[in-house]
Amino acid sequence: MLERKPYSGLTRQLVLAFDIGTTYSAISYCILQPGEVPQPQGVQKYPGRGQIGDFKMPSIMYYDSKGNLQKVGYEALQDEVTEKAMAEGWVKLEWWKLHLRPQCLPSVHIKDDDIPPLPKGKPITHVLGDFIKYLFQCAEAYILASYPRYIWLSVKDDIQFIFTHPNGWEGVQQQRIRRGIELAGLVPGTLKGHERVRFLTEGEASLHFCIWDLFASGMPDREKYPKGQGAVVIDAGGGTLDLSMYSMKFNPKSFEEIAPAECHLQGSVFVTQKVLSCRSCSPELIDDIAFTFDQTTKLHISNGEQPAYIKVGSRRENDPDHGIRGGNLRLSGQEVIKLFDESITAVIRAFKQQRRNVNVPITMAFLVGGYGANDWLSLQLEKYFKSEGIELSRPNRLNKAVSDGALSFLFDHLVNARVARATYGISVWYTANNQNVEHVARSETWCVGDEGCFNVPNGFQVILPKGVQVNEQKEFRSSFVFNRSSQSMFGDLCTTIMCYRGTVPDPRWTDSEKECFSTLCTIRSDLLGAAKASIPKKKVAGPGTYYQVYIEVIILFGGTEFSAQVAWKENGVEKRSPAKIIYDEN
Repeated sequence: MLERKPYSGLTRQLVLAFDIGTTYSAISYCILQPGEVPQPQGVQKYPGRGQIGDFKMPSIMYYDSKGNLQKVGYEALQDEVTEKAMAEGWVKLEWWKLHLRPQCLPSVHIKDDDIPPLPKGKPITHVLGDFIKYLFQCAEAYILASYPRYIWLSVKDDIQFIFTHPNGWEGVQQQRIRRGIELAGLVPGTLKGHERVRFLTEGEASLHFCIWDLFASGMPDREKYPKGQGAVVIDAGGGTLDLSMYSMKFNPKSFEEIAPAECHLQGSVFVTQKVLSCRSCSPELIDDIAFTFDQTTKLHISNGEQPAYIKVGSRRENDPDHGIRGGNLRLSGQEVIKLFDESITAVIRAFKQQRRNVNVPITMAFLVGGYGANDWLSLQLEKYFKSEGIELSRPNRLNKAVSDGALSFLFDHLVNARVARATYGISVWYTANNQNVEHVARSETWCVGDEGCFNVPNGFQVILPKGVQVNEQKEFRSSFVFNRSSQSMFGDLCTTIMCYRGTVPDPRWTDSEKECFSTLCTIRSDLLGAAKASIPKKKVAGPGTYYQVYIEVIILFGGTEFSAQVAWKENGVEKRSPAKIIYDEN
């Protein structure tokens, strides 16, 4: 059995976990009491929804013509709100989370024009900030209604937050989410505020949820797999399909990511989009078709033999040319199941890619996420995995998997190693070598440095190759030499970390496959401490002197966020200074 340890803190604390989805969003929370075992709970009531028991809220927003937020979630679905929005020209936002998507994700089937545009003059970080502020208000209202008021008053000024995001979201997206959190007023933009926010992939959050569900239903077969076994977690959401693969050992318990996480823009909204594109209905019917299909029809499709019916408007609604009779849009069984082909293919292809280089037997597959509740998707994936000798299961409470799993991550922290999703490195100048063919081919680019040597630009030095498993505490070091004309110029220095997404195992040059290289982030640091002991040197090439500082940039890639420090030696003793990571949003 998995045993959760009692909370060891000395004071009561509140943790909020936000699962902001493309179509639906959820909040889980836990009030940590000293000496008590943490028990995750979920916000179950949202404005505009009378009954308790809805763990998720629609990620829908209305803005007026001046860019002011008017209605969110269930309130945005009310008939009187829809009528007022049409009369006053409000902007309806759906699927807006996709504006955050990384440009490196394959997305030939989706263009910016396919996603409802943001309100004029409203960047995605501001929209995100508005939505986060609303969710926080929902959590506050629910907790105040569920517990004595003094509970909230005792924890509200030091709340810890966890935000989940798709597997393919990276540092740029985390940076934008953090900006939205600050705009929402949840934390200040200070170091202490920064420390109160954690990020986690939806795949890893789902793993934590599934493991607890697995142990609750019985222990895995340890005798059959004494060296451990593997599991793949498929998080089928509104916007993305995320696959995460882990090894699991039970004596002692150990969970490690064993393949680069996969993320594909083939979530449920693209199935809905296909329905809308295959029927040229009037604009006023589009919202009805999309809503009804998402809420009912999509979930209950289980075979290709029977047609599917989508309720449209009233019973008097008829448009035979588009298959609408008596207020129902009819889709043939074969027409419907084809809508899911690309999603099913994407999951199978991603699984094969992950399993290609792992040496652990994959014996279990977990299907979670709102899209995972679709019967046809589940049946087809179950059929495939069964042919591979793998058992596919759908845990209970699919709509709480990510937010509850995020809390489990904080309490249980099951995963201690992760796999690099790309190759990370730095741009370097190689010392020119007349015997090196690659150097000679670039002889026109050679430059003379301060020390009088010829250097070749556009080199690439790998820090961490793609696919390498990294422990959370493992440090990766890269050495740098900085030359400046005065010591005061070492006050704010920047080091650029690059990312390579091509297929070459050991890329050496950034001027080859230029399209595969991009700037990941800039590491800013204050090196005045390191420069104090430096002495002036005379330039070999030209007049004047310069100061030289040797440092090492230390990067921890193994956590749920990258972190960095700089180090140098003073009288043989290593000194360190914190460094700030700034991601390139262009």
